Amino acid sequence: MRPLDCAGGAGAGFLVARKLAAVAAGGRPIVVANGAEGEPDSHKDAVLLSRAPHLVFDGLVAAAAAVGSRDCRCYVPEDSLDTLRHALAERRAAGYREPAITLVAAVDTFVAGEKSAVVNALAGRAPVPSDRTVSLSHSGLGGRPTLVQNVETLAQIALIARYGPQWFRAVGAREEPGTRLISLSGTRIGGVFEVPSGIRLAEIVGGPGGTDPASVAAVLVGGWHGSWIPRAALETAALSGEGLRGWGANPGAGVLRVLPHGRCGLRVTAEITTYLAAAGAGQCGPCRFGLPTLAARFAELVAGPGDPGEIARIAGLVDGRGACHHPDGTARLVRSALAVFAGEIERHRHGRCCGDVRLRTGVA
Repeated sequence: MRPLDCAGGAGAGFLVARKLAAVAAGGRPIVVANGAEGEPDSHKDAVLLSRAPHLVFDGLVAAAAAVGSRDCRCYVPEDSLDTLRHALAERRAAGYREPAITLVAAVDTFVAGEKSAVVNALAGRAPVPSDRTVSLSHSGLGGRPTLVQNVETLAQIALIARYGPQWFRAVGAREEPGTRLISLSGTRIGGVFEVPSGIRLAEIVGGPGGTDPASVAAVLVGGWHGSWIPRAALETAALSGEGLRGWGANPGAGVLRVLPHGRCGLRVTAEITTYLAAAGAGQCGPCRFGLPTLAARFAELVAGPGDPGEIARIAGLVDGRGACHHPDGTARLVRSALAVFAGEIERHRHGRCCGDVRLRTGVA
């Protein structure tokens, strides 16, 4: 299955061929296109669905053919449904012979796009992640083998099927070939861009972003469950798993938020952590108690008297102990902020912030 030997584009990075093989081994499989984007900084899937719906459908049908499925679902935001209905009507009018594709409106919450949450939503249950011991590839929706694949990955599958594996491998990093969509913000020019895998972060900031990398303090890579990369590393850090490993980061969902000089990274992290603490499913101790405590302690750090050691300890307590990976991602974000913005912590302790702004109301 070399033509489909590409990594998923929604954060996990599992090889698609392995997922297809696992689902194909079962009977009556279901294939789900996942276009839910609960993260506020992510827009790539919405852009893809609006501009190239047929490419997504082509990939969905190709994946269904690969696993022997006649049951396809498309889980997408409410705003995308009209575009997809129109595209399906065009396919029927053109005489396409393919499995029936059912459109389902995605719930707009941060965790509703996690694959087990997607299956729960499709089953009519609460759209929250499940603490699973059996893979969805073996027992998912209705107990049937279920492939949940991000819409960007399905679009890539369609292109590989059309142009072949050598075309796909002609760009990008050797270990992770191809291109990927990114959602870029905080730069002079923001938006959704297609870039080759392995591109250096400085090239993204200075290229499509139109911003001098020297004016940047740090870049949050991988979304709100991602890691901060300091400006000094932008020339060497590259957008691939291998290219970010040295900083404990990964491309994740392709979200890059650029922090310019003069913006406080501690304050931005505190705002995101507060959001994440409220966005959990509330079905385990780390989400119900650990994340709110972590957010509160980080807010204290911004105000001045917080203890970074205590914050790191709490992050260690929630990491790996939740019913899903939401606490792990939040802990990753916090740890990277403590490391990258360590110099700012002492300034906040003395009532000052980056840009020499004095704290007056408890925030930077």
